Amino acid sequence: MVYAWLIIVIILGLLEVFTTNLVSIWFVISGILAMFLSLIADNLYLEVATFVVVGIMLMPISKKLYKKLKVASTRTNIDRIIGMKGLVTKDITKDNIGEVKVDGKLWSAYSDSSIEKGSLVRVLSINSVKIKVEKWED
Repeated sequence: MVYAWLIIVIILGLLEVFTTNLVSIWFVISGILAMFLSLIADNLYLEVATFVVVGIMLMPISKKLYKKLKVASTRTNIDRIIGMKGLVTKDITKDNIGEVKVDGKLWSAYSDSSIEKGSLVRVLSINSVKIKVEKWED
């Protein structure tokens, strides 16, 4: 049964490497314990119980680890334009979508107030393919 547990540990280890969810790692640890237990005692029920119980008991640890690993979010794509300055190229009114050039690209834009062509604006958010803007205040 040692080899069966070794295969389970390897599969769960690979699963953890590819998913990085910190879930199957606890079952890798419990699988290693079950594997060592299979060397000592030849009781399949005890091995499976150890695998399941220890794996489930270790799972709450991942929640604590996630809280400690506060990773700063890095803007990598479109959301990086939020907060940038843009130039209105087509009037924006409360009822009509206008156009803004931000970071060298033209965007459909809307605002809570009317903004004339040629004004500078700040990008507040992105909603699908439109951006919400407000007048730029220095």
